[in-house]
Amino acid sequence: MASLSNSSEIRVPIFSGENFDFWMIKMRTMFISHELWSYVDEGYTVPEIENMSNAQRVELKTNIKKDAKVLGILQNSVSDEIFPRITNEETAKAAWDVLLLEFKGSEKVRAVKLQSLRRDFEYTRMNETELLNDYSTRLTDIVNQIKTYGEPVTEKRVVQKILMSLNRKYDAIICIIEETRDMETLGVQDVMGTLKAFD
Repeated sequence: MASLSNSSEIRVPIFSGENFDFWMIKMRTMFISHELWSYVDEGYTVPEIENMSNAQRVELKTNIKKDAKVLGILQNSVSDEIFPRITNEETAKAAWDVLLLEFKGSEKVRAVKLQSLRRDFEYTRMNETELLNDYSTRLTDIVNQIKTYGEPVTEKRVVQKILMSLNRKYDAIICIIEETRDMETLGVQDVMGTLKAFD
């Protein structure tokens, strides 16, 4: 495990402007693993220094240093094109909030994006010339994006979608799967394995 004494030892993913939700999940996990997430999520406000005991002053110094460390990690985890957006921020939470607002968007923007992804999921069909692996990857990408917006997509629903949206050459295999397998417990990997075996 990386030491907190040297932030260069903490390996961070670099955000270049794409796939913010995936980057955000990775960063959150990394900060939690180093017990630094509260500086990003809740922030740290410097209390009044008057009437502080020596122990409180030591704790204050430690918290200011950790907040600066988290801010430094955030600054190092964005590309040179993104960095200017957070150069004026003095706390980790302020920098994080700037990135959230710009790249994640408001709740209204997220609702519109989620609705668009739902529509993509519903209307996605395998093209006649498309390979099974390519279609699976395309559908999985949509499902993962929906999940990053906080909407659960059940395994059962994805299995149903796969079986309903394959091109006609898979009709016989789909019938066999539906007749011989328990559709309530059938997983995506099981379906894809069976389809690939017959492909």
